[in-house]
Amino acid sequence: MSEAYHIVSDGSCDLPPALVREIGVTVVPFYVSFGDENYQKEIEEIGIREFYQKMVDNPKIYPKSSMPSVQDYVEVFEPLVREGKPVICICITTKFSGSMQSALNARQMLLEEYPEAEITVMDATVNTVLQGLLVLEAVRLRDRGTSCQDTIKRLEEIKGTGRIFFTIGGMEYLQHGGRIGKVAGVAGSVLGIRPVITLKQGEIFPSAIGRSRRKTMDKTIELLLAYLDELKADIRDYTIAVGYGYDEKEAQEYRDRLLDTLQKKGYAISQVPIYQIGATIGVHTGPYPIGIGILRKAF
Repeated sequence: MSEAYHIVSDGSCDLPPALVREIGVTVVPFYVSFGDENYQKEIEEIGIREFYQKMVDNPKIYPKSSMPSVQDYVEVFEPLVREGKPVICICITTKFSGSMQSALNARQMLLEEYPEAEITVMDATVNTVLQGLLVLEAVRLRDRGTSCQDTIKRLEEIKGTGRIFFTIGGMEYLQHGGRIGKVAGVAGSVLGIRPVITLKQGEIFPSAIGRSRRKTMDKTIELLLAYLDELKADIRDYTIAVGYGYDEKEAQEYRDRLLDTLQKKGYAISQVPIYQIGATIGVHTGPYPIGIGILRKAF
């Protein structure tokens, strides 16, 4: 069946390439560089596993990321516009990147040549696996026949419910990348501290600190349970996913522990997908981010 409109996202959505192809979404990749100005397109020119392996092998080299250009978006939007197909473009929170501005500039350029073009650029107010969950909800709405405008409206309604509870391997990458903000105030200068962080409404907030990786990971599960209790809603109305960086085995064990905890608490949930966090976030967290994303379903 021909789609009524097309869904685009920037590379921060962190959905696996095979899944992206299967669901008919176009991803505009970010760029990443290691110690020089030679930027490579994420996934297309450097794989996510390769990116994290470089981080692990070269711990003293801090990678950099760069947002998609205006031209990158033009090249995606223009063929769709020529087909007369509306576009919904879901971008990483503007608090973290100028990707949305690139998309807006591309939209404006195309409107000058194609004044009838329908391109909606949306601030996801989230990133990584949570942005991916929002994209998946857009796909569900599209595939059930929801109109473009109603899909946009529903996405705007649910995106504020999104939360990510995560921890990282250490403070070094947050410090180097300038993302440390409020987290620094909690962790201070204590050596070996691992923060637990909540992402909501486009910003990160400190939630706990600890020295033990296991304890900080368990704390993310506790934060999810507290959020579910706060919602007082049916867990079946929400989607939950695990995101990780380098260590897939650790992520699988963490996911199994999460599922076991939820089921023992009486929640009706049988599976949680695992997605690898991409370079857009990895450059700021280091190779060992891990956490949980939760978002209300669109229907």
